[in-house]
Amino acid sequence: MMGSGKTTVGKILSGVLGYSFFDCDTLIEQSVDGTSVAEIFKLYGEGFFREKETEVLQKLSLMRQLVVSTGGGAVTRPINWRYMQKGISVWLDVPLEALAQRIAAVGTDSRPLLHQCESGDAYTEALNRLSTLWEERGEAYANANARVSLENIAVKLGHKDVSSLTPVTIAIEALEQIEGFLKEEDDMAIAGY
Repeated sequence: MMGSGKTTVGKILSGVLGYSFFDCDTLIEQSVDGTSVAEIFKLYGEGFFREKETEVLQKLSLMRQLVVSTGGGAVTRPINWRYMQKGISVWLDVPLEALAQRIAAVGTDSRPLLHQCESGDAYTEALNRLSTLWEERGEAYANANARVSLENIAVKLGHKDVSSLTPVTIAIEALEQIEGFLKEEDDMAIAGY
């Protein structure tokens, strides 16, 4: 989901792994003459943006040794999953309340799917819109190869909530989840599945 820390954690993972890092939104902006994602939505609509996103994912799927941060809506198109499955997909599972707090703190101007909200307090608006997006996308996120639950990390480390978790802590958990996925894949291959 938007605001989950995909870009921040992705950059950490790419550094640790020695891989290149690509942010889909940045690549889409570059492909539309530097137009921001918010402006792309405003000028051309979400459908145009999603087409550009698919084009970017298709190109990236041909490359190796890279970490890609996708937009939160990339999971809604089955074709995108075909491209994302060329690698290992990781879902940063952040509680909606924590996402709403993060987004309300920085504003919604750069987040076109939240910028459409009615007037009211920023947290409530963000939470309501995120809840709707979650209903639309939740099952798709669950298709990821690895799930990084910030709630589980917080419990494991004895934190009261997820807001105190650092991006490095989240990246470490992502690496552990990726390792678990790869071990499971190896075990299945050995078993002949």
